[in-house]
Amino acid sequence: MSKAPSEIQRAPITPESRESEPRHEQTVTIAEAPSPTARTAPARATEPAPAKRRDAYFDNVKYLAIVLVAVAHAWEPVMDGSRTTRALYMVVYTFHMPAFILVSGYFSRSFDMSAPKVKRLVTGVVVPYVIFETAYSLFRRYAGGVEDTSITLLDPLFLTWFLIALFIWRVTTPLWQSLRHPLPVALGIAMLASVTPEIGDDLDLQRVCQLLPFFVLGLLMKPEHFQLVRRREVRLLSLPLVAGALVFAYWAAPRMQLGWFYRSNSAQEMDFQWWAGPVMTLAMFGCALLLTVAFLAWVPRRHMWFTVLGAGTICGYLLHGFLVKGAGYYGLFDRYEWLSGPLGLVVVSLVAALVVTLFCTPPVRRVLRFATEPDMDWAFRRSPAKR
Repeated sequence: MSKAPSEIQRAPITPESRESEPRHEQTVTIAEAPSPTARTAPARATEPAPAKRRDAYFDNVKYLAIVLVAVAHAWEPVMDGSRTTRALYMVVYTFHMPAFILVSGYFSRSFDMSAPKVKRLVTGVVVPYVIFETAYSLFRRYAGGVEDTSITLLDPLFLTWFLIALFIWRVTTPLWQSLRHPLPVALGIAMLASVTPEIGDDLDLQRVCQLLPFFVLGLLMKPEHFQLVRRREVRLLSLPLVAGALVFAYWAAPRMQLGWFYRSNSAQEMDFQWWAGPVMTLAMFGCALLLTVAFLAWVPRRHMWFTVLGAGTICGYLLHGFLVKGAGYYGLFDRYEWLSGPLGLVVVSLVAALVVTLFCTPPVRRVLRFATEPDMDWAFRRSPAKR
C-alpha cells in the first residue's frame, strides 16, 4: 500500500527480525570458568558477541517504498484533469504496496505461532491497529466534520487496512508453508475474491485476499533471489520495462478504472463482467511483479543517509495519512488550484516526501514507541525459564 556500506555485502537480517521494526539484539556469551587443573590455560574474559546488524538494503527498500506510498497518496487530490499525473499514479500504485507486502512476507518466514512471535505480532501489529484505527475515526469525525463516523475495528479507515491484513497474513503463515504449491493457491483465492461481491467491507477482506499472493511470494523467497534481482543485467532490463510501463499508463489513464489498482472491490462492483476479475487479477499480479523487480533492482545496496529511516517506516506510514486527510478536510487543494498544475505536482510530491521522511526519524520513532512497539510484558505470561 523503496549492500553494505562497503563493497562486501552484508547477509540479510534473520527472519526472526520483525518485519516493520526489527530490533537490534546483543547476545552476551559468558565463558565457563577455567578449570583449576588447567594452569597453563589463560583465563577467558567474558566477551559480548557482535550485535545483529540490520541489512542496509532492506532498510533502503522499506524507506523508498514508504516514500512512494506517501507521494502517491498526496497525488490523489491533484491528479484530476492531469493525464500525466494520473499515469504516474497508476504506475506507482501498481507496485508500491506489492513491494512492501512482498518484503513483509519475506521477513515473516519464521513465524510459527510461538509465544515470542505471537507477542511481537500483538505489540507490533494489533496494538497499532487498534490505536490508529481509533485515532483516524476521531480525526475524521472532529477534523473532517463527518459526525456519523463510528469507531469500529471491523471497517479499517484509509491506510489502517494494511495492519489488519498483515495480521491475517502472518497468522496464516504456517498454513502457506505447509502447502506444496502455496502461490497457485493464493492466486486462486485472489481470483475468486475478485468475483465475490458478497465479501463486503469487514476487515477489508477484498484487499486481504487480492493482495495475498504477494505476501505468499515473499514467504517463498530466499536471500539468493534478492541477489539475483540486484544483478546488473536486471537493472539494465528494468529501464525499458519502466519506460514501456509509463507509455502504456499514459495511454490507459483515461480508459482504465483505478479500482483495479486498489484491489478493494470485485469486478461486479466496478460494473464489469465477472470474468474480468480473474483476468485482471492475473494481469495486475504480473505487472506488479515486474515493476517490483525493477524497483528492487535499483535500490542502493550500501548504507545511505536514509538507511537509518528504514527502521521507522511504520511511523511514517501511519502518520502521513493525517497530513493527507487533514489537507483535504481543510480544503487546501480546492483553495489553491495551482496545486493541480505541473508546479503543484512537484511541490506536493516534495512536501509529501519530506514529511514522511521526518516521520521516519528516530526521535519520532521514540515518541511513538508506546503505540507502535509498546512494552506489554504485563499482558503475557512469562516463560518457565524467566520465572
